[in-house]
Amino acid sequence: MNVFFTRTDSRFFIIHTLNVYEREGIYKMMKKSRFRRLPALMIVFLAIVLCPVLAFANDAATYQPDMYATFWALIPPVVAIALALITKEVYSSLFVGILVGALFYSGFSFEGTVTHIFQGGIVSVLSDPYNVGIIIFLVILGSMVCMMNRAGGSAAFGRWAKTHIKTRAGAQLATITLGVLIFIDDYFNCLTVGSVMRPITDSHNVSRAKLSYLIDATAAPVCIIAPISSWAAAVTGFVEGEDGFSLFIQAIPYNYYALLTIVMMIALVLLKADYGPMAIHEKNALNGDIYTTPERPYAGADDIEGHPDGRVIDLVIPIISLIVCCVIGMIYTGGFFSGVSFVESFSASDASQGLTYGSFFALIITMIIYKIRGVLSFKKCMECLPEGFKAMVPAILILTLAWSLKSMTDSLGAAEYVAGIMENCAGSLMNMLPAVIFLIGCFISFATGTSWGTFGILIPIVVSVFSGTNHTLMIISISACMAGAVCGDHCSPISDTTIMSSAGAQCEHVNHVSTQLPYALSAAVVSFITYIIAGFTQNAWISLPIGILMMIGFLVVMKRIQRHLEYRKK
Repeated sequence: MNVFFTRTDSRFFIIHTLNVYEREGIYKMMKKSRFRRLPALMIVFLAIVLCPVLAFANDAATYQPDMYATFWALIPPVVAIALALITKEVYSSLFVGILVGALFYSGFSFEGTVTHIFQGGIVSVLSDPYNVGIIIFLVILGSMVCMMNRAGGSAAFGRWAKTHIKTRAGAQLATITLGVLIFIDDYFNCLTVGSVMRPITDSHNVSRAKLSYLIDATAAPVCIIAPISSWAAAVTGFVEGEDGFSLFIQAIPYNYYALLTIVMMIALVLLKADYGPMAIHEKNALNGDIYTTPERPYAGADDIEGHPDGRVIDLVIPIISLIVCCVIGMIYTGGFFSGVSFVESFSASDASQGLTYGSFFALIITMIIYKIRGVLSFKKCMECLPEGFKAMVPAILILTLAWSLKSMTDSLGAAEYVAGIMENCAGSLMNMLPAVIFLIGCFISFATGTSWGTFGILIPIVVSVFSGTNHTLMIISISACMAGAVCGDHCSPISDTTIMSSAGAQCEHVNHVSTQLPYALSAAVVSFITYIIAGFTQNAWISLPIGILMMIGFLVVMKRIQRHLEYRKK
């Protein structure tokens, strides 16, 4: 279907418009005006420009490009990811991916490409209420971090931590512990853990890349096994015809990627078994360079001179108020104050709205506390608002481009293409299906940068395949969907959680992706093997211990290999 006007169509519209003006006497009135030519030219110009745009908008709901639901739908994110890893520059890489997607959608039409980049991509995602809520949350949190720095709370907490956390391993374990405790939402986790633990890890010469990994690995992997979280709410919403919350609880012991990632983090810290690019970053950090690369997008963000009377409570109270207010905000959106139970309200909550409401009230509480304590005046609090916004600009820009890229893949029918492949392979090798589903989930999430979208594609298919047949295998397969989605999300540079982790740790985004990728792939391989075992044993208490032993054994081997490589370099 050609959705654009031809030249003949446009000429007819212009003539018809002018005839209407003439019949109504308006055109004659324009001619008598001293600006008589300007309105007429404006009419002609708008008719030429807007005709195809309006035509495209009217048919957008029914228009399907030639490449819809084909392999080509996956090319834009692959291009963006490949360019980001090759060039080490994320902004242009994401935009090139968006451009490729728009070209495919428009059939390589210049006008259609430009229209789809902005109206179908950037403008569309920035007008989405959910996305706007996340951006507001980012800005408010950035402002709160700026306030905590100026009030002297961050510096006071750093001084306190130095007397209680005396080793690099202790600083990393404290980061993991805080990440596990903040299980409500991954966005909230990334930024809160980063702002609190960054001064501590910096004082113990832990690289920003390692901090980013610890934040990222305690965000989605923890949220996906926490019954009371925005992720649990998302998963239960995709399970039709079944008790979604009950299935989520039963699937937790089978969520191998999440569980093995947590095991891997702790083992990496205790065994000091870093390998790959992360080993280089950690070695440089021990020598005083916590960045390794010249890029420092957040350089100087924490160099604000804090109030000399700042205390630990100036950081603790804002963080606690943020947690409490965000929880209240989320259950409010789920209908808790209208009589819905706590669990049900959390399951039905809107994370974007809840975090927006919660962060706003936490900001107000923080300002009042600082005013009462006399560590920050109202004027200085207001000065922190634009400063916090500026600190979050890199994360917001990357998020906007990543959302736009996802919009491109959606318009090209990437979800339908993968769903079709999934349905075709569902009938054979039932015992191997959890492992296959895990790989497909990894691929979808990696290519699209979204875990929740992967849930929406795969979970309904799994439920329809196994419903009324093998209940245990259905639970394992649902868990494989969730694990694969989190794994792909971990590996993808266009994932919003990955972007948030970089922002929380104030780490160059490409550094975070390149150092985390070998770790995520290692956990993925062990998880894949574990899902093969689980498909045949159908018992979590057999397959999970095997997976844990394989994970620890792998790290021991990698530690020896890394030592051997360092010895050879000497």
